[in-house]
Amino acid sequence: MKPRFEPGFSDLAAALRTAQHVCVLTGAGISAESGVPTFRDAQQGLWAKYDPHQLATPEAFEEDPELLWRWYRWRRDLVAKADPNPGHLALAKLAELVPRLTLVTQNVDGLHQRAGSHGVIEFHGNLFDDRCHAEGCVIVHDQRAEVPVCPNCGAHLRPGVVWFGEAIAETALNESFAAAADCSVFLSVGTSSLVYPAAGLVDIARENGAIVAEINPNPTLNSGNYDFAIAANAGVALPELVESLLN
Repeated sequence: MKPRFEPGFSDLAAALRTAQHVCVLTGAGISAESGVPTFRDAQQGLWAKYDPHQLATPEAFEEDPELLWRWYRWRRDLVAKADPNPGHLALAKLAELVPRLTLVTQNVDGLHQRAGSHGVIEFHGNLFDDRCHAEGCVIVHDQRAEVPVCPNCGAHLRPGVVWFGEAIAETALNESFAAAADCSVFLSVGTSSLVYPAAGLVDIARENGAIVAEINPNPTLNSGNYDFAIAANAGVALPELVESLLN
């Protein structure tokens, strides 16, 4: 039996059929459907005694880089066991059905790329990248050291994510803000849209005349500010939206 949504669903589907540019913001909710624990929920076993907000900082890395690397290797193992879900796959398909789609994610798991999405703007970096802590550049290497080092300058390598207290890359900000200002439909998927600067994207889209919609299983504090608020998991609603464009 096909899922049934509130009346706004058909209106959103109609808007997507004529959209020239769709901008999508995804958050932890879409990856949670693949079994990826949210940042707060990921503290299990030996790591349960650590506060992730204290670990995920440049200061913590500089104080004990070996501890941070053990934590991130554990997190990488968790994510590597997950597969893209129907929501990820539907967004990759949606990109083939509209003239232009810009995908912005707050997630670091790379599941959008594994699902076939291209040109993903990663607000918080990628869990599987290694960066030079001194120069910030991505380094490809095959080192097996507990704390790998940059072959260029000798500084420690670190996971390629944005930590608390660090700024989101200017390129990611500029590209996402420009996409939000240009799009005709903006989708917020699996995120509360409360944390800035990501939360500001919907404001930019709305101010520039876009239709804005939320897809989330539970209402958020911003649900009333959207033209459409679809109460459903991404893995249910997004495939249905894509199917409506194919029929």
